[in-house]
Amino acid sequence: MKNLIKNSRKKKGLKTRELAQLLSVDQAIISKIESGSRYPTKNQITQLAKILEIPLDQIIPLWIKEKILNEFQYDDYTQTALSMVQEELALYSKNNTFSISKTLQEKLDEINSLKSQLDKLREFDSYRIAQALELEYTFESNRIEGNTLTLRETDLVINEGLTISGKSMREHLEAINHQEAISYVKDLVLRKISINEKELLIIHNLILRSIMPEYAGKYRNIQVMIKGSTYMPPQPFLVQKQMEECFEWYEINKTKLHPIILAAEMHERIVTIHPFVDGNGRTSRLIMNLILLKNGFVIANIKGDYETRMNYYNTLEKAQTQLIKEDFIHFIASVEIDCLKRYLSILH
Repeated sequence: MKNLIKNSRKKKGLKTRELAQLLSVDQAIISKIESGSRYPTKNQITQLAKILEIPLDQIIPLWIKEKILNEFQYDDYTQTALSMVQEELALYSKNNTFSISKTLQEKLDEINSLKSQLDKLREFDSYRIAQALELEYTFESNRIEGNTLTLRETDLVINEGLTISGKSMREHLEAINHQEAISYVKDLVLRKISINEKELLIIHNLILRSIMPEYAGKYRNIQVMIKGSTYMPPQPFLVQKQMEECFEWYEINKTKLHPIILAAEMHERIVTIHPFVDGNGRTSRLIMNLILLKNGFVIANIKGDYETRMNYYNTLEKAQTQLIKEDFIHFIASVEIDCLKRYLSILH
């Protein structure tokens, strides 16, 4: 592990002093970590992974291995304990690994087929098509949260700068902010920026700025409840740690899972933690679609009509309260199928 950190630092052209500043620790700590005389905390190792662009699935196993050896060294008892741990992990893996059902696999196969068709028609894509579909996404995502602007009114507010009589200032700002957040997400895709907590907070800031500026881009420090749901989000002091674990999970699984499952999982995990006072739904849907766009798919636009919205909420609550996620993943997969088919029909 020490060699991986040292070599990665040198590859990035960083001095130990510069890395220490980025990690907010004393330079001597970095020197000790690289010499092997000091063992980093989990928070330090995850921060080092981000700074030095080391995959978590590469550095975390090394960190765990060395933590065990540093603390317990090697003897017969250690070997016996490791065998017991291996048995426990095998049982845990069996009980917690998400198995893809036949019906879900059929949907994923259909999505892959539709994407292949779309890839052949990319040359016929245009800015105007994307602009129109993004406008619809802003309209529907805000409608889910109770915004009463129509699609036409949303267009007038965003593209014409008009004020709609009888609509609140908040509704106007929600439309403008969401469209700016989509533009930011597309820029992240274009620049191939990795998905992390920093980008999540920037996206949330764009969603909530000028509406609730004191909470924009900040994790909540108060307890919240979700209207109409029996699920209770975690206490505020747990949010930071759970969000760190959420993005650790993403780093480990981003190349292992089908993008649809990965995107749906991240949406569900973020909105279940409910890290913000407001804007959780819009932000988690944008993160979901950021993952889809990065993998060459189209925006999964969940409609805001009553039937779709209730299906969305019910499958999400089932994942939150019963830990049954397949229905929610099925739902997102169906949405993506519909959106891919529509996109193809426009390009044909």
